[in-house]
Amino acid sequence: MPLGLRGKKKDKSRETSRLVEAEAAVAAGRGGEEDASGVAPTVAAPSPPAQVPIRLLFHAQLAHGSPTGRVEGFASVRELYAKIAKAFHIAPTEIMFCTLNTHKIDMDKLLGVQIGLEDFIFAHVKGVKKEVEVFKSEDSLGLTITDNGNGCAFIKRIKAGSLIDQIPVICVGDHIESINGKSVVGCRHYEVAKNLKDLEKGQTFTLKLIEPLKSFDMIEPRSKGGSFAEGKITRGKETLRLRSKGPATVEEMPSDIEEKAIKKVDDLLEMYMGIRDLELAATMVETGKGKNNPDEFAVALDEALGDFAFPDEFVFDVWGAIGDAMQGRF
Repeated sequence: MPLGLRGKKKDKSRETSRLVEAEAAVAAGRGGEEDASGVAPTVAAPSPPAQVPIRLLFHAQLAHGSPTGRVEGFASVRELYAKIAKAFHIAPTEIMFCTLNTHKIDMDKLLGVQIGLEDFIFAHVKGVKKEVEVFKSEDSLGLTITDNGNGCAFIKRIKAGSLIDQIPVICVGDHIESINGKSVVGCRHYEVAKNLKDLEKGQTFTLKLIEPLKSFDMIEPRSKGGSFAEGKITRGKETLRLRSKGPATVEEMPSDIEEKAIKKVDDLLEMYMGIRDLELAATMVETGKGKNNPDEFAVALDEALGDFAFPDEFVFDVWGAIGDAMQGRF
C-alpha cells in the first residue's frame, strides 16, 4: 500500500503548529480583551500541575559479585545507570548492560522497557578487551545489535551457523568499541548495525570488543542469545517504565495483546535493521493506537521517531503486525 501521504500530512501539521503559535503571539500582544470600562479584567493563569517525583527503591548488585546496593530517585535510563554507578563507586560508562533477577548474561532478561517493582537489578561491567580480525565472506554477519540507552552498543544475538558463529572469541554480551579503528562508543544500535552492514564483502575488518566481567561460575560456553523469552516482559502487577527521553512512569503491566504486538515489532526490527529494542518496539505500538490507516501511522512515526528514517515497507509491516495482534491473529 502506498504511503505517499506521509510528507503532506507532516507538512500540514507543521503549518498548523506555526499558525497556532502566531495566533498565540498576537493574542499576547493585545493583552486580552477589555470590558466596557476600558480596563482589562485580571485573569489568574492556572498553575501547572505539580509533578510528584517517583521515589521507588530497587536493590542491585554487580553481576560478577558485590554487596547489595540500593538505587532510588531516578527518572530515566541514564539516571538509573548513574545511580547504580554511584552505589558501587564506579563510572556510569563502566556499566555495559543490566539484567533482571539473574547475574548471568541472559539476553532474555535484559533491563529494557520496564522494571517490575520487585525486580532485582544486576549490572554487568566492562571486563577483558579483545581485538578480532574478521574476513567478510558473506553479506550477513549474523549479528543482532542492541544498546543500553547510555552509549554502549553490544551483541544481543549470534545466528547459528553464521559467519560470526564460526569465531568463538566473539560472544553475546560483547560491547563493540570500534570498527576498523573508528570508535562507535556513544552510537545507537542502528548506527552500529549499519556500519557493520556497509562493510565491503570480500574484505577483512577489525573489531575492538569488550566482554562483560565474569565471576568464576559464569565462565561457560558462549551463548547464541537464544530465542525471545515466551514469558511476560515484566513481573508483578505494576512496573516502572523507563524512557531514554522523558520521565519514568509507574504503569500497569502490558496486556497479553500488547505484549504480543511488542514482541512482533521487535522481531521486525531485527529482520529489517539487525537490532533488538523493546523500548523502541513499545513506543511504535503506542504510536499505532488510535490510527486508522498506515498513512496516519507513518506520519505519527515520523513525528515521534523521525531520526530512524524507517522505510515504507517496514512501516507497513509494523502496521500490519500491530493490527494482527489487536485482532488476535497471533
